[in-house]
Order: sequence, then structure tokens, then C-alpha cells
Amino acid sequence: NAIPGCALTAALAAIGGRWKLFVVYRLADGPLHFAALRRSLPEVSAKVLAEQLRELQADGLVSRERTGPVPAVVRYALTVHGRSVLPVAEAIRGWGIAHQAAFASDAPDAAPDARAACKNAC
Repeated sequence: NAIPGCALTAALAAIGGRWKLFVVYRLADGPLHFAALRRSLPEVSAKVLAEQLRELQADGLVSRERTGPVPAVVRYALTVHGRSVLPVAEAIRGWGIAHQAAFASDAPDAAPDARAACKNAC
């Protein structure tokens, strides 16, 4: 925590990685194995995705479950604490829409299922 005792820096440390909120969004609909997460985020390298997942797991936001003996498929899921981040992510996404609209006349309109639209576009 960059500033001891500061709740904002604690929050940013937990969810502030470049890909962390994208991972949270992907896991919102249920557990996924690493390869499925990787396919859903083609812009992120496997190394960086693994690092982000380890950090999310260390912060208690994501759980990691082996499904059998080695080499086993490993599934990642949001914990109860991780699900508490979803409203924050949605608020940030909403702010992003407003920010885009403020600086670009061709900003996309919010889709009826905005979370799904963000999953596909982001």
C-alpha cells in the first residue's frame, strides 16, 4: 500500500492492474479455466494474465481450483469478496462512457446489456 492507512490506495492496489477489471468482468458469469480467459483477452500475454490472476488471488478476489491430478485444468472464479468489485467496475465503465462522450462526438451509446457490450468491446 503506497500510502499506509489510505483506503483509496488499498483499492487501487487490489484492482488497479491494467487487466484486473477485465478479468473480473470475464469471471462475473462464472468460473473459467486459464485458456478460456486467455482466449477472451487476446491482447494480454499469458505471462501478464498469470501475474494478474496471482495478484487477484492474493487479494482474495479470485479463487483458483485444480480440477484433477497434474497436469490438471485450473479454474478461476470470483470469490464473494471479488463479486463485491462488480458494482465498482460497473461504475467505472459508466464513467468511461461519459468520459468518451465528453471528448468524442462518435462515442458508442450504452447498450441495453451494457456489461455484455463492455465484455465484447473491451
